[in-house]
Formats: sequence, structure tokens, C-alpha cells
Amino acid sequence: MQLTRKTLIRRFAVYLATAALAVTGATVQAAPAKAAGTCEHFAAIDMGKYWINNNVWGRNSGSGWQCIWDNWLSGNSIGWGTSYGWSGSSYSVKSYSAAILGWHWGWRRSGTGLPVQLSANRSVNTGWNYSVRHSGGAMNVAYDLWLHPMSNPSYNNNPSDEVMIWPYRLNGAGPAGTRQATVSLAGANWDLYRGWIDAGNGTGWNVFSFVRTSNTTSVTLNLRDFLNHLRSRGWVSGSKYLTSVQAGAEVFTGNGQVDTNSFYANVS
Repeated sequence: MQLTRKTLIRRFAVYLATAALAVTGATVQAAPAKAAGTCEHFAAIDMGKYWINNNVWGRNSGSGWQCIWDNWLSGNSIGWGTSYGWSGSSYSVKSYSAAILGWHWGWRRSGTGLPVQLSANRSVNTGWNYSVRHSGGAMNVAYDLWLHPMSNPSYNNNPSDEVMIWPYRLNGAGPAGTRQATVSLAGANWDLYRGWIDAGNGTGWNVFSFVRTSNTTSVTLNLRDFLNHLRSRGWVSGSKYLTSVQAGAEVFTGNGQVDTNSFYANVS
């Protein structure tokens, strides 16, 4: 049985949380000590043009904890990690710790190369090598791209479109929406899903998800290829702006750790 992301509002803003992190009664692996690490909800670690977000946006559908830490920074490449332990609803995402380039309900870092209009056909080259240790329920490792109709969205401007790219998933994790096709991009086959995120009060955004048909722990992609594929179907307009590139782990339930050995995303 496939578990799907709930159509809940995805306001991923960074909050200055001061409450202590709740810990489940289950035995879980603690995060190793690193140069900079935190277990605070929505805490941030700056790493050059990126920042790491300890995003626990779905925590109210269960209980647990999540930590993040940095490992290294060299030029436009970074290494970082996250560990977690979540219980509760098996159908709802609890958290998405991620490296963020660009917008995330506001702007935090400079020199990102974003936003870029899709019609400009700019390359967005990225590489990601990671390792996963996980036991329990569903989880996935995914890119999350945000699109806006304007070039400089603020905190109050929800995206018009969300594009996810899943190179790895476990234990029935599945995206929002329904499968439309299987497509070949970047030397691999991907199941393409189309859906809608309901943000309440009659608002929301389109969501498109490319789910790799076989897992991998290392990818080298030009994200433009995925965006152009959506444009070729008439689902996304070239007038939209790519405002954010994020890469992290979505956890439904379970205990584990995801180590990003190397990650970069460059607009050229």
C-alpha cells in the first residue's frame, strides 16, 4: 500500500522555536556531535549560499524529534546530515530537513542565482550523494522546487507550483496526486504525478512529482530538464520563476539518519 503526502499547507518558514524538542518513548539513535548542530524546531544553519532548515512542519500528526548538523563547506558544495525519530500517523509527513537555495517563505542567503524565469532556459545543475539508514515506516529523499508568478516573492506569497524529484523512497512512500505517465529523464525512468496542495481558504498550488522507478543514492541532474518537461505538457508556463531549490529527507514515521556526503546546485 502506497502512502501519500497529505494535502496540508506547507508553510516552511523558519521559526525561532525555544521549546524543548519532544522525544518519543521509542529507543532512537541520537545525532552525533558536529561542528554546528541543533535539534530545535525550524532552526537554521547557514552554509555559504545555502542554509539547512530543521523543518518539522508536520509534527502535529505524531510525536518525535529531528536534528540537523553541518559537516563541511567548500566553494558551492556542502556536506550535512540529519537524524530523526517519528511515530504517529503513517499517512502524514512529519518533517523535511533540507538544504535550501533561494526562497523559503522569504529570502535568507545571497548569491543563490535565483530567481530565474523558466523561459530563459537557464541550466540548474545539481549533484547529490547521500546515504540512508532507516527503520520503521515510510520516508523519501527528494528535491523540492518552488515556482512563483513573480520574480521576488515575499513571506506572504505562496508558490503557484511545487515540483518534487524523488530519487529514493522506502516502505510505500508516495507523492500527492495521481500518476500521469512514466517518463525518461537524466538517464532514468520516473513516474510522473500531478496533484494539488490545499492551503485552505480556497488557496493552494499545483504539485508535480517525478518518482524514480528504482532507488539511487547518487544523482547528477540538470533541473531544467524536469521543468522543461512540464512546460512541454502545458502544465507550467514559461513565464513562471524558479525561486527555490531544496534537497532533503521527508519522513512519515520511523527512526534513522540521512548523511549528505556532497551536494551542490548551481544556476548558470
